[in-house]
Amino acid sequence: MSKKMERLKEQYERIEIPVELDEVVEQALKPKKRSHLLRNSVMGGVAAAVLFMAGLNASPVFAQSLAEVPLLGSIAKVLTFKEYRVADGTMEANIKVPAIENTGNEALEETLNQKYLEEGKKLYDEFIAEMELLEQNGGGHMGLDSGYVIKTDNDQILSIGRYVVNTAASSSTTFKYDTIDKQQQLLITLPSLFKNDGYIGVISDNIQKQMKEQMASDPDLVYWVKGAGEDDVMVGRFETIAEDQNFYINEQGKLVIAFDKYEVAPGYMGTVEFVVPTDVIDGLLVDGQDVIK
Repeated sequence: MSKKMERLKEQYERIEIPVELDEVVEQALKPKKRSHLLRNSVMGGVAAAVLFMAGLNASPVFAQSLAEVPLLGSIAKVLTFKEYRVADGTMEANIKVPAIENTGNEALEETLNQKYLEEGKKLYDEFIAEMELLEQNGGGHMGLDSGYVIKTDNDQILSIGRYVVNTAASSSTTFKYDTIDKQQQLLITLPSLFKNDGYIGVISDNIQKQMKEQMASDPDLVYWVKGAGEDDVMVGRFETIAEDQNFYINEQGKLVIAFDKYEVAPGYMGTVEFVVPTDVIDGLLVDGQDVIK
């Protein structure tokens, strides 16, 4: 284990690892049954909050099990470092905190992993506070599910997305992405890919074009964009991406622009993504870049 991961582990080494850890490992290797088994273990008693830390070297068995999880491949680069689980009647939360290792840049790993820990702790604290407030006002239904997905993991790119699904009132879903250039051992930002900010307008125009083309071919699709008919006069329609717009690079080396639920479309559309054709932005990319194909 790297010194970075040792330092992170020391923050939680006083936390007793519960017996549920072995079950979680076993369930991770049985993905079709995992959700059902986890729910039973959480809901099997009175209101409970289970917190555990899992690391590559937490135990030899666990490290080996992680390496066998199909999503991660033979060498684990991203693992569930910590998990918060809360169950109290009609209120339930499951928060998985990822950690990244073996990028070759320990400073970057430490920065990202600390950010992930802080995000997870904040989600947990906010959920507990909201749960207590709800109980004081007669109770109700509240749910939170947060975790991560590996969007791209190849010889050059690692893209990890952290999601939060909140069902406290109306359901909402948000994603945050980090994309790492493994060859250069650095975090890729959207502005770093381009010579200047001209990419903002070009990508925005292309996304609007894609929105309109999709709506023209499928009447069930709706985007909040100018030229969308009945919604053309609405306030809050999509006009431009942000300078630091949420994005990742997919397995084919294409730039993917991502939007949260309700950000550019009605809720039933969920989170939406647009693959930007490389020929549209080719002249704007920085010279010598090789991550966008």
